[in-house]
Amino acid sequence: MNRRQYNWLFLIIPLIALAIWVDASKQITIPNPFNSQSSLINRNVDIQLGLDLRGGLQVLLEADLPASATVSTDDLNVTRQILESRANALGVSEVVMQVAPPRRIVAEFPGLLDPAQVIASLQQTGLLEFVDMGTTPVAPGTIIETDYGTSTSSTTTGTPSETTSPTVTDTPAATATTNPAITPSPTATPAPTIYHTVMTGAALSSVNVQAGQLSGFVIAFTLKSDSSTLFADYTGSHVNQYLAIVLDKRVISTPTISNQITGGQGIIQGSFTQDSANTLAIQLRYGSLPIPVKVVESLSVGPTLGAESVRRSLIAGIIGLLVVVVFMGVYYRLPGLIADVALVSFTLICLMLYKLIPVVLTLSGIAGFILSIGMAVDANILIFERLKEELRAGRTLRQAIDLGWKRAWPSIRDSNSSTLITCIILFWFGSTFGASVVKGFALTLALGVLISLFTAIIVSRTFLHVVLDTIKSTEHPRWFGI
Repeated sequence: MNRRQYNWLFLIIPLIALAIWVDASKQITIPNPFNSQSSLINRNVDIQLGLDLRGGLQVLLEADLPASATVSTDDLNVTRQILESRANALGVSEVVMQVAPPRRIVAEFPGLLDPAQVIASLQQTGLLEFVDMGTTPVAPGTIIETDYGTSTSSTTTGTPSETTSPTVTDTPAATATTNPAITPSPTATPAPTIYHTVMTGAALSSVNVQAGQLSGFVIAFTLKSDSSTLFADYTGSHVNQYLAIVLDKRVISTPTISNQITGGQGIIQGSFTQDSANTLAIQLRYGSLPIPVKVVESLSVGPTLGAESVRRSLIAGIIGLLVVVVFMGVYYRLPGLIADVALVSFTLICLMLYKLIPVVLTLSGIAGFILSIGMAVDANILIFERLKEELRAGRTLRQAIDLGWKRAWPSIRDSNSSTLITCIILFWFGSTFGASVVKGFALTLALGVLISLFTAIIVSRTFLHVVLDTIKSTEHPRWFGI
């Protein structure tokens, strides 16, 4: 066996070992050698099952606007993307959301455990404002009016993002007061206080949750460079005054500015639990919604297949795989047994990728995987038939392996390329509302085709050289089915 085959062997064996490790694990943890208290990698790699296999929650969301208001498709798509990011960040595994024009979004949450938390987070528009409270703070939970969006406001605009560190301290809250300069008449309704918005959450560069110094949790933020100067100027001229943190016009915290903040970093303090702090950070990190949404319908969905049906489907798949393995071994003899090893490698690598990406396995996705097994076997059959032809023509085994692969490659390339093109088309159209069932099929089939090319052309060929280079096919023709 030449050096090139050894190089491939050094890649294949660790890859298969990694696949076995990932496939056998539900959680992968790699400790940090430089810090025993942390991990380099700590990730859940359990298999993700779709709504049709394990049930969950299906929610119909609608634009919370008057019926006469026009909702653009672009705004609806941006809203879907933000909602999907929020739900995934909350730990809802593999949420699926699709736009249903003209003003609805359908969301599926497989295996959802806390629907109330997710739905509440989805409905929040997430408009964060830093509001000047002067020397009189307002109690957290108070709904206030601000000048944001008016011609007199001098706020910043944009979209928030994600991580960093503190500088603002929290203080006891009081009750809302009106502007002392305004003296309401005995018969007139007092004018509401309109507070000045210094800047909005659009100025945030990063947001993350940290443990508080004494107890509870805080939300640390970093400002964008163009906003940090504005923040520094404001805090420098308002030391010992209150700067309220307001989300959707509701005060959530009223910290005191203890000194000028020049680093563009600060913290939002309040009575946060870890869950509530994480929910708020997600809302800020992924921005405000272009259009508000409301829940029109919420439906708990049971799995389409019962546990017994899933078990029988699994048994049927194992039986089918064993039949293929036996057929390859009986018909192609020694090369067929090597192909069986490559086929097992194909299955291990596929499962590893499904867990690492991760791919949500639905009924259609499983069908795509089973079909890709057939594609993997098909490539080996083309190579082995060419191999037998070359052996009958009197070639040496090494020549037959190389020529068999070379002459089978155009057929393998063309058939798999056409399948991949079809998968791309199916995946593209599967993004349309009502056609999502084909996305899982297209994704698992495309991954299977790519991996089958690797196992048929690289793994099978390398194993053939490793096992057969020392064997004379003319002395053992039955081993090769000739």
